[in-house]
Amino acid sequence: MKKFYFLFILLPLFPNLGKGQHYGNSLGLRLGNNDLGRTVGVTFQQKITKRGTLEGIFQSDFSTNTTAHLLYEFHRPLISKRLNYYYGAGVSFGNEESFVKDDSRKEIIHTYGNSTMGADMILGLELTLLRTVIAFDYKPNFNIAGREEFFRGQAGVSVRMVLQTHKELKKKQRQRRRTQRQQDQVPFDEKLKNLFQKD
Repeated sequence: MKKFYFLFILLPLFPNLGKGQHYGNSLGLRLGNNDLGRTVGVTFQQKITKRGTLEGIFQSDFSTNTTAHLLYEFHRPLISKRLNYYYGAGVSFGNEESFVKDDSRKEIIHTYGNSTMGADMILGLELTLLRTVIAFDYKPNFNIAGREEFFRGQAGVSVRMVLQTHKELKKKQRQRRRTQRQQDQVPFDEKLKNLFQKD
């Protein structure tokens, strides 16, 4: 566990070279694993800045734990923008099980269906090939409300299909800006009319 904390501190200090990731947005599946069991989830990433993405994760073990997570992530290239590491933080909400230790009776009380809210961190490595993103991550969760345990960590692997490449996203943004400029432009004869028009 201490190794992961060390990586959270060390990796952001690496020099930034080039752009973050090769895709504009992607959608796929994420398999998570921790001490309580395994989860299956849907993950969507959207590039919103040069090196930043928003990732939404909805995951469940189809029993006692179902959570939704929203994370802002910074991407940094390792060899090229197709292979990069990322780190970030966000929030989570859901229904989870909880274990309360009763020392007086020497028993652990297990509850489920607890509405929880927490803070997440994430550290991962991803590779983009043939419009497919394969990612490995570690996502610690810190409880704010609704659960007895303050900390839970989860390792995950995601496979996402690229819906829009970085180039396609930039092209769409340029077209949108061009259309907006054309709509904002006032024809020359209209400008003249406005100039000589009396109030």
